[in-house]
Amino acid sequence: MTHIGQLDLEKKSAVVAVILEKPLETSKKAAEMGADLLEIRLDLLGIKDLETAAETIRKIKSETRLPVILTNRSSTEGGKWEGKESERIGLLTALLSTNHFSLKDGPDAVDIELSARREERGNVVKTAKSCGKTVIISSHDFSKTPAFHEMKTTLEEAFLAGADIAKLAVMPHSMRDVLDLLRVALDAREAGGAVCAIAMGKLGKHTRVIAPFYGSVLTYATVEGTVSAAPGQFQVDEVKKIMELLE
Repeated sequence: MTHIGQLDLEKKSAVVAVILEKPLETSKKAAEMGADLLEIRLDLLGIKDLETAAETIRKIKSETRLPVILTNRSSTEGGKWEGKESERIGLLTALLSTNHFSLKDGPDAVDIELSARREERGNVVKTAKSCGKTVIISSHDFSKTPAFHEMKTTLEEAFLAGADIAKLAVMPHSMRDVLDLLRVALDAREAGGAVCAIAMGKLGKHTRVIAPFYGSVLTYATVEGTVSAAPGQFQVDEVKKIMELLE
């Protein structure tokens, strides 16, 4: 089974609120809006030191009681991390260690890019799994939607690299691109894999609420009053309402 914290993603897809400013205030608002999970974007929050990051996560977990995905996105995959790659990876691995948290107040999952160097990505995966954390391995293409077989290969590579959840975000240029992505998600679900599939931008906006019905276990949303982390995101409460209407 695929879990993040106590959340069983095989029973129901989860709405993830992206936290990219005023972390505690925004996280509490996300919880009020009905978010199932919080993604703490260290790169967008501008947090680079271990103690600040650990204390931020600790406070958020204490105030919201929601599971947390830890992300420190590289600039090559749409993130804002400024600094050495070794420092980016080092911060992730340090925060995954139970040395800095009690069992209940640390991150529940980590997102690491498939494009990260194999050794460093492997360190993140190994640390996460040894500490009982869920591993999301992600791939983002902000310019196009790769061919159907290429997207399937990307997901397969993510699973081979140790992903519990393989995440694929692409930019469609036609509705057929969107259909291809949904087919990839459905095929993965039928094969027993947990995936997150996202078509970004205006053409793909509806996939934020539709993709879960094709097997995507996560959908990402914004919090009221904050900017969007990726093109095409709805607000948390909007996604929850539409998904409930469709169920």
